[in-house]
Amino acid sequence: MTRPSHQGHTDPTVQPVPASVVERVDAADTTLQNPKRAVVSLGANLGNRLETLQGAVDALEDTPGIRVKAVSPVYETEPWGVEPGSQPSYFNAVAVLKTTLPPSSLLERAHAVEEAFHRVRDERWGPRTLDVDIVSYAELHSDDPQLTLPHPRAHERAFVLAPWHDVDPQAELPGHGPVADLLGTVTREGVTPRQDLELRLPE
Repeated sequence: MTRPSHQGHTDPTVQPVPASVVERVDAADTTLQNPKRAVVSLGANLGNRLETLQGAVDALEDTPGIRVKAVSPVYETEPWGVEPGSQPSYFNAVAVLKTTLPPSSLLERAHAVEEAFHRVRDERWGPRTLDVDIVSYAELHSDDPQLTLPHPRAHERAFVLAPWHDVDPQAELPGHGPVADLLGTVTREGVTPRQDLELRLPE
């Protein structure tokens, strides 16, 4: 390799970058090799709900092989399947990811993030410190009971569709069509935008 000109020793901008550094940067950057687009929904209804959602976004961003590309506005949602007033309402949001992780590894990471916030998977309709659900992964269809893709109930959940449409108006749910069209078929009752709240995209 030819040496840079005489100032090369003092000017780091013209020094060749070691290959090992390039590999590390690529592994952690938006230039992930052949990344797939994944959409995850986030929900919390215990403790400091906004802080929990932000913590989940940050934890996903801190995962090697994941980049958080967009975060939706926050919605407040009445809990499903329980007596009114018996649990706090949810804060919900959607994050759009680019990832090189396969779906099974992304699911493991989603569960690890939930567990970091002391999520206990006991009651189906019980209160949640944090929910991290994979809504879609590229165009993948999977009937695996551990990870059904796209999420089998996403097409009927306004608390997923509304924030997803906000962050990506052209989005499509594989096998179901445009999110905008799906949103027109579901009730938004009990799903309220919280314009006073905001999640930050990790820097």
